[in-house]
Amino acid sequence: MSNVPRITMVTGGARSGKSALAESIAARHPGARFYIATAEARDDEMTQRIGRHRDRRGPGWQTVEEPRDLALALSRTDGQGVRLVDCLTLWLSNLMAAEDRPGPRVGALCELLAAQQSPVVLVTNELGLGIVPENALARRFRDEHGWMNQAVAGVADEVWMAVSGLPLCLKPQKGTS
Repeated sequence: MSNVPRITMVTGGARSGKSALAESIAARHPGARFYIATAEARDDEMTQRIGRHRDRRGPGWQTVEEPRDLALALSRTDGQGVRLVDCLTLWLSNLMAAEDRPGPRVGALCELLAAQQSPVVLVTNELGLGIVPENALARRFRDEHGWMNQAVAGVADEVWMAVSGLPLCLKPQKGTS
C-alpha cells in the first residue's frame, strides 16, 4: 500500500487553515498539481479571496474552474496528477442554488471518488458545531452539508481537521497509525 493516501478530506471552520493544510498534503504528491476551484467571483470580496488563495499556492498549480460539474473536472484530470478541490461547501451551495436535490450528485461524486486513479484532496467546511440556524433554507443547507461530509469522509482514505491552524487527524490511512 502506498504511503500517500488516494482520497483525503480536509475539514475545519472558517479561517481554520484548512486550505493551507490541504495544499501541504497535495504537495507531498509528485508530478502535476491541479486546483479545482468551485468558487465564483461574484463580488469584490470574493475576487480578493480567490486572489489570496492563488497567490499562496504559487505558480506550480494548474487551475480548473468548475463551480457545479465537479465529476466532470475530476474525470478529465484523473491520471494527470494530484487534484485539490476547494471547496465542497461552495460546490454544494452552487448545486442547491441551481437544483432542488443535491443528494444524487453527492452520491455520484462519492462513487467517482472511489474509482479515481490519481490522488484527490477535498476541502470542506465543518458547519455542524454551531447553533441551529434560524431559517429553513439555512437549516436545510447545514443538514445537506453534514450528510455530504459524512458520505465523503466514508470514502476517504484519510480525514483531517484544521483547528486554529493546527492539523488534527480524524481518520488515519490504514497501515500508517
